[in-house]
Amino acid sequence: MSKSSMNKNNKLTLSEGGSIALVYRLETTQAVSLAKKVADYLSERGFQVLTAPEQKVVPGTKPAKTKKQMDDLKLVIVLGGDGTYLRAVRLLEGRSVPILGFNMGSLGFLTAHNADSVFDIIDQTIAGKMVLRPRSMLVAKILRKGKSRGEFHALNDVVIERGSMSQLINTAIYSEKFLVSKVKADGFIVASPSGSTAYNLAAGGPILHPESPVFVVTPVAPHSLTSRPLIFPDDRELSFKLEGKTQKAHFIVDGQKMTEITAEDEVILTRSCYDHWMVREHNHNYFHLLREKLKFGDRN
Repeated sequence: MSKSSMNKNNKLTLSEGGSIALVYRLETTQAVSLAKKVADYLSERGFQVLTAPEQKVVPGTKPAKTKKQMDDLKLVIVLGGDGTYLRAVRLLEGRSVPILGFNMGSLGFLTAHNADSVFDIIDQTIAGKMVLRPRSMLVAKILRKGKSRGEFHALNDVVIERGSMSQLINTAIYSEKFLVSKVKADGFIVASPSGSTAYNLAAGGPILHPESPVFVVTPVAPHSLTSRPLIFPDDRELSFKLEGKTQKAHFIVDGQKMTEITAEDEVILTRSCYDHWMVREHNHNYFHLLREKLKFGDRN
């Protein structure tokens, strides 16, 4: 992120003429309609509005086709749900461009703002009244015989799972090259604090405060009752190896299958060297979000 777009108090400042990209929920009439209204609203206020890649171009905007266009972005506005938000993160390919998310569904932890308040929130953003909240990300490297097969960045989680294969997968987990455990299960979730309320929570993992310097490894349907979620400091390197020559597993990043791994592969996970930045109201309260979205602590 350029220094001109963020001050020392983590407040977002936008200059007239700056580039803003739109990412909307695909094939949704409501989202496309709102994207057009948002584009017009921003254009009237002197901003250059782009449609992010891999989408039909919003009328009145230009397609973001070049690396320079993506590098020059000052803000991304997401209209959809958490899946749309994660797609926006992938499209940024590691760029530290802040994202302002509007929820058009029913849950929405990443898209924390209601779509009904879109223009009010945009006005607050333009006026410099919004703040930026850092979220850690994961980086996963797949090595085969010491050579890289790929590198992937995740905001929510990295998952290794058997998929449609009938047998459980045997996986050895290492921390800083020391063996942690060998576990037989349907798979594993390695979640960041942001991702702790996603698949990790559904699999019985803990809720982590979004700014905690940790990540959690949660087995999915483990064979042994003693296989429990483990929380690690995020300055540690974790690695995973399948055991058994015939073992195969799906490798999934933020809900998208990226490849298939075998016993020849080693998956190495660390905290990414850059943070993701979320745009929030200055009085944003994570615990209120938990109560609102999950009915956290509700005894009824």
